[in-house]
Amino acid sequence: MGLFDFLTHEIAIDLGTANVLVIFKDQIVVDEPSIVALDRSTSKVIAVGRMAMQMHEKTHENIKTIRPLKDGVIADFESAEVMMREMIKMIYPKKKWFSPSYKMVICIPSGITEVEKRAVFNSAERAGSKETYLIHEPMAAALGIGIDVGEPVGNMIIDIGGGTTEIAVIALMGIVCDESIRIAGDDFTMNIVDYMRRQHNILIGERTAENIKINIGAALVDLEEPPEDYPVNGRDLMTGVPKQIMIGYSEIANCLDKSISKIEEAVLRALESTPPELAADIYKTGIYMTGGGAMLRGLDKRLSQKTRLPVHIADDPLRAVVRGTGIALKTPEAYPFLMKK
Repeated sequence: MGLFDFLTHEIAIDLGTANVLVIFKDQIVVDEPSIVALDRSTSKVIAVGRMAMQMHEKTHENIKTIRPLKDGVIADFESAEVMMREMIKMIYPKKKWFSPSYKMVICIPSGITEVEKRAVFNSAERAGSKETYLIHEPMAAALGIGIDVGEPVGNMIIDIGGGTTEIAVIALMGIVCDESIRIAGDDFTMNIVDYMRRQHNILIGERTAENIKINIGAALVDLEEPPEDYPVNGRDLMTGVPKQIMIGYSEIANCLDKSISKIEEAVLRALESTPPELAADIYKTGIYMTGGGAMLRGLDKRLSQKTRLPVHIADDPLRAVVRGTGIALKTPEAYPFLMKK
């Protein structure tokens, strides 16, 4: 068995639209943005992850940056494969003299199609995986925050990632009902870009919008502990000259309102389709939120007001899904909901 372990490495991957996280030997060893920078003429990889993100929207015509995942699924097959391979290499600080085979557990959105599943399986295989399992994000999130998914008790999970929002009611090792909508962190970012252009006649890039979201993003116009106004640099659309303006969190709350309303509607739809006995459990246990979107100021309070249920944010919402994927990796045979090719 020791020799077998030496030749096969077990890794858990949260293949997200915004970030890729990898667990190896119970440690999160890779936490990088899901982006690749390529040389246009040779198609060679210049950078992956954080290095590529620093180049994003700042490149000349010989370099292009690609985000291989869109709405939680693989949009660019070749780039996704390259990104996975390069990120797996990051596990090893020193160059290895042999290439091990891998046993992988990869998490995917619950609303994924069979074709999209096959794309993930194929990318993993070409990145060196000999044995690949897939796990749905809400299930991985439930495991990651310490819920006993085998109990006959209903638990509702809302996982707001970069590309999708996954809402699921879980009981007895399975998803009883779920809603998967393609409105999440990336949409919030684009809402901010559009708002700045419409309201302030200033053009900003994705990275600036992302920083605005992190620093002053909010779901409510009245917060108990409001963040300070944030300086935004961009290009004036009237004069074409760079300029700076100050933005408050309540403006961002207004511009995100439509997208958050769609998430609220999806939560209510999921609650409507929940069997009554499980709904009774959810009334007692409340709703659990994971994913980067859970960190948006006031979102838990807003969802709680809408559903009249307690809403709990996971301790480390960004890493809950990958931790759950890592738990499933240890004993895949104990979790019948894992999908194997």
